[in-house]
Amino acid sequence: MHPAKIKILIFILLSCLLLWEVPSAQEGDLEFILDANSKTIPLPRIFRPNIDLSGRGVYLQSGWPKDLAAPEVLDIWQQDFGFNGIYRLQYNLWEIHEAAKTKEQQGALLSNYDAIFKRITDSGGVIIVDIFGMPAGLGKVLDKISAPRNLKGFKEYVKGAIRALSCEKRYNIWYEAWNAPDREDFFLGRKQEYLNLYRTIAEAVQELRAETKVHIPLGGPGSSSWFQSGDLNTIITPEKSLIYSLIKFCSRYRLPLDFITWHGYSSDPQIEKEITRYKKNGIALIREWLSYFHFERNTPLIVDEWDCDDGINVSPGRQEKAHIAASFIPARLKNMHEAGLDYQLYFCLEDFHDQKGAIAKNSGIFSFDHEASKYKGNPRVIYNTFQMLNRLGSDLFAGALKPEDEFAGVISTKAQDYFAVIVYNYIDPNAGKNYIFRNIAGLSGGSRNILLRLIKLNRLEKILSGETDLARVHADKKLKAILKKAHELNLQARKFMVNPRNIKIVIRNLKEKYLYQRYKIDSSCVLDCKFFPLEEKEIDTPESYQEILALNPYSVNMIILKKKPPEPQVIAAAEEEKSAAHPVSNTTN
Repeated sequence: MHPAKIKILIFILLSCLLLWEVPSAQEGDLEFILDANSKTIPLPRIFRPNIDLSGRGVYLQSGWPKDLAAPEVLDIWQQDFGFNGIYRLQYNLWEIHEAAKTKEQQGALLSNYDAIFKRITDSGGVIIVDIFGMPAGLGKVLDKISAPRNLKGFKEYVKGAIRALSCEKRYNIWYEAWNAPDREDFFLGRKQEYLNLYRTIAEAVQELRAETKVHIPLGGPGSSSWFQSGDLNTIITPEKSLIYSLIKFCSRYRLPLDFITWHGYSSDPQIEKEITRYKKNGIALIREWLSYFHFERNTPLIVDEWDCDDGINVSPGRQEKAHIAASFIPARLKNMHEAGLDYQLYFCLEDFHDQKGAIAKNSGIFSFDHEASKYKGNPRVIYNTFQMLNRLGSDLFAGALKPEDEFAGVISTKAQDYFAVIVYNYIDPNAGKNYIFRNIAGLSGGSRNILLRLIKLNRLEKILSGETDLARVHADKKLKAILKKAHELNLQARKFMVNPRNIKIVIRNLKEKYLYQRYKIDSSCVLDCKFFPLEEKEIDTPESYQEILALNPYSVNMIILKKKPPEPQVIAAAEEEKSAAHPVSNTTN
């Protein structure tokens, strides 16, 4: 063969090898650069693996709280995570009152509540106890979700329960007054009746504080969203919300309001960043209300129920496609932190079943077999996301992706002897619509009416998909800009839901030898997936460490770099040299 042809052939082969070894650049590629010496802040509490301990809905063991996850699941959680965080459970006064018909059953029920309160308190954790359920005879109607009729009797009942738990047994409890009182399937009463209920509990707390000198935190309202009230309010008028009314009411009657809670179910990881007509998000607006009514501006704000929710009780994204919910969790937490939220509690620990054993809501981290005679349950891959959160370092870096991305993100941390980085890739299936909803409050009334008409005529879907040209839409520049961005996000989401992306990770100034571990969550496993490193190796990086990862759709990767301990054989060799230089007689005592 001619020498010139041989050179050309070698060049082609080398080019093919290079292309095969290095992932080719493509649209959507990302880069994350971290300087190990850059500044950090203490890891915010929002990233802790906190959880609502609810589940089951039915339990065959007499005396076990109906809406508390099974004891076997609580044991697994305590073994893996401990109970030193913040937790929530429902304290059902209706159930407790009804159990009094059989004294032994009520005793067992209260004893089981006490056991979990004690476990968390002894571990240094906090329990948000949701006071829920109207005891028979005290409500306006004979229903556990009734508003109180006998306020004096309700006050004494609640006061006795709080006295026993907080003043006598000294459990570390924050009390939440009711659950979702803005929804008629959780509270049969008007807004004023809820405020009266809160005042009744608050006065009981104030009296116990004065009598015992024990600080007893009280808050609420646990509404279905931060701007909701009983009259189906929207984000357009947040000042009509139950939260605003409660802050104003507590200020007027000088009632304690030690924390504020609401729920946040959505498939949108950026829902906490919704902009109001006051040009700030809901969290910032609530802090303004607190200051205006002379409460502490930094009063803890808590989303105490949330998960990856697409509007149905039994969602594939939490079951056979549980990797979707798993990738949603770090994305939502990072946005909660950036929005200014203090605490969150994922809902919930175990699935809910109805009386016949069918799944009523599959929001649990654990599923279980209702037919099994003994406990038989499995953690979904969602559990592994909490394992990752639990391994984050004590300090948070401010590093971000380049370019800034709507779907993928990074949480980077360090501890005394290791670095831990979580890389997530969650693609919101409703990215376009959710972008519009996050910005709808900033539109004029006329633009909102145009948008509503587009929805009713089914034209919004066609705009998002590109079937309708925006030039043909009669709208002002602001609405058109929002629709254009929503269309772009919709196209990106369709693409990245099926295609992996490359990310180049660079960590500079490590300067030591490290043990590398990588954990991964994706569609390859959704149920009872063991948490172990997919990849392990040693790295020695005097300058910087870098690698290129392929991020699958709806995946989470965690990289841990732990400082390598000194080699044992080096120490042994040093000891041998020392012994040779200073021999010791065998007869020496």
